[in-house]
Amino acid sequence: MKLINIGFGNAVNAARILAVVSPDSAPIKRMIQEAKEQKLLIDATQGRRTRAVLITDSDHVILTYLQAETIMNRFNGEGNTEETANV
Repeated sequence: MKLINIGFGNAVNAARILAVVSPDSAPIKRMIQEAKEQKLLIDATQGRRTRAVLITDSDHVILTYLQAETIMNRFNGEGNTEETANV
């Protein structure tokens, strides 16, 4: 099981992520509202601005303050600060 750091010590199972999207479009805003109503919303922003939305195979919607590009780089194994510091 590979865990992806989504900030503030929070991590999600990479195998369960279906999509990483921007929160700016109206359909995503509706999806966030519906998830909130169904108690399937996980807010991992710690009060900061939402910059990416993760959608899981269990219909959970996860909000994070990290940008979608950062999440995708971590998902692909790129951008790990510990690995790049040793080069």
